[in-house]
Amino acid sequence: MNTVSRNQLTSVCVYCGSSFGSDPSHEAAATRLGQLIAEAGLRLVYGGGSVGLMGTVANSALESGGTVTGIIPRFLEKREVMLDSLEDLIVTKDMHERKHLMFQKSDAFIALPGGIGTLEEAVEMMTWAQLGQHRKPVALANINGFWSPLLKLFDHMRAQGYIRPDSEVPYLVANRIDDILPMLRRSLSGDPEEIASEFVSVSDL
Repeated sequence: MNTVSRNQLTSVCVYCGSSFGSDPSHEAAATRLGQLIAEAGLRLVYGGGSVGLMGTVANSALESGGTVTGIIPRFLEKREVMLDSLEDLIVTKDMHERKHLMFQKSDAFIALPGGIGTLEEAVEMMTWAQLGQHRKPVALANINGFWSPLLKLFDHMRAQGYIRPDSEVPYLVANRIDDILPMLRRSLSGDPEEIASEFVSVSDL
């Protein structure tokens, strides 16, 4: 695993649900994020499906003239309805290869609302960063407070002494989609004050 950050934002990995959920603002957020990534000239790296928020963010980026890399394991080709119109579509043998390639091809990570898979992918990137395996920023798109219960759990872990000051879990929180890319760029710039200002506890939400 490469532990050195390139300090430049050229590609963004987006984790999100393969369904739409019950809050219409989540689909709107995915649409807007795809547009912003494309307009910024960044490559979107995502899970390769065409359904739910996953398909929304990819199609939005494509419709806005962006470049998209989809990475999907073979056993999910039908379940997540592989977006086979992509020029850059990678089919992997399993989830481990998929996640490793998504990591390799991305400079930063954004978690839109989603289910247990989205949670697992985002937390894994936080864990690798906590253990010093990378310095790529991880941002939670806290649309309508979707991730607030997770942030409350993190606060609980801190209070119980399982997340200590010397092993803080690195993550960023954005309550507005339009704030995410500027936040990632500031984080990659390496300015400690800028980075610290992006950390949000649940009491702030």
